[in-house]
Amino acid sequence: MKRILVTGGAGFIGSNLCERLLKPGNEVICLDNFFTGSEKNIIHLLEYKSFSLIRQDVTSPVSVECDEIYNLACPASPVHYQFNGIETIKTSVLGAINTLELARKNRAKILQASTSEVYGDPHIHPQIESYFGNVNMLGPRSCYDEGKRCAETLFMNYHNQEGVRIKIIRIFNTYGPGMSANDGRVVSNFIVQALKGEDITIFGNGSHTRSFQYIDDLIDGMVRMMNSDDNLTGPVNIGNPEEYKILDLASLIIKLTGSDSRIVHLALPEDDPKQRQPDISLAKEMLNWSPAIRLETGLTRTIDYFKKDLNI
Repeated sequence: MKRILVTGGAGFIGSNLCERLLKPGNEVICLDNFFTGSEKNIIHLLEYKSFSLIRQDVTSPVSVECDEIYNLACPASPVHYQFNGIETIKTSVLGAINTLELARKNRAKILQASTSEVYGDPHIHPQIESYFGNVNMLGPRSCYDEGKRCAETLFMNYHNQEGVRIKIIRIFNTYGPGMSANDGRVVSNFIVQALKGEDITIFGNGSHTRSFQYIDDLIDGMVRMMNSDDNLTGPVNIGNPEEYKILDLASLIIKLTGSDSRIVHLALPEDDPKQRQPDISLAKEMLNWSPAIRLETGLTRTIDYFKKDLNI
């Protein structure tokens, strides 16, 4: 069994990953500063003797013994990462340096949770890993987009210069139980608004598209990537290639919740991507991975989670 560090382990994705890694008997160390992570996400994991928590910001040097590192630490929704752009950049860049240094010292394998946002507002559709992206480095989203792009560069340089065993995945929109009701993501926003009978707010006319993967599919892809041959460094897209218009997503959530919410339209934020869909050919070929949970199934599970979470 392995000793595994998960930075950002109290977040939505991180806590689900910690739980998955504990089940086979691994020792898991969760590092989180609880800016967007929540203690309620990991409280049940404290029952495991092999689970421990370090309350720390990843921008400070990390000192633990470990065999593997999953670097997830960074606010991931626009509401949170635009709150303090400087801290967002520092988390991505300094966090990458600190975890890579730890991996180098421990001779550990390390996975970087990068993002589809490195593609910006893409000119290529669907997005393939060799596409360099179309990112406005001065825009309101750049603190996150460019921070993650720089982190990928750091990972590759540590691999080439220091021989660190790296893995890079690019995560596309992910949803599921454990999401925060106020995290600003489109799925959680729509479900919470629908359950409360509030207007469902769509930015733009709703014709822009996204792909949505269920959390279990993402965690499976992450673990497969970490366990893959060392020659596969990535980046590898991990996402669901089924593409949906935002307007269609809102209509489906209204249907599944039985809500009488109305759809209203607001101005589209600056640099908001018009299309987002992963090409997952590489993940299929190298990891034997593809998403298994259909959108309606995943949304139903997520709606049930929010009903309990919000006492509705």
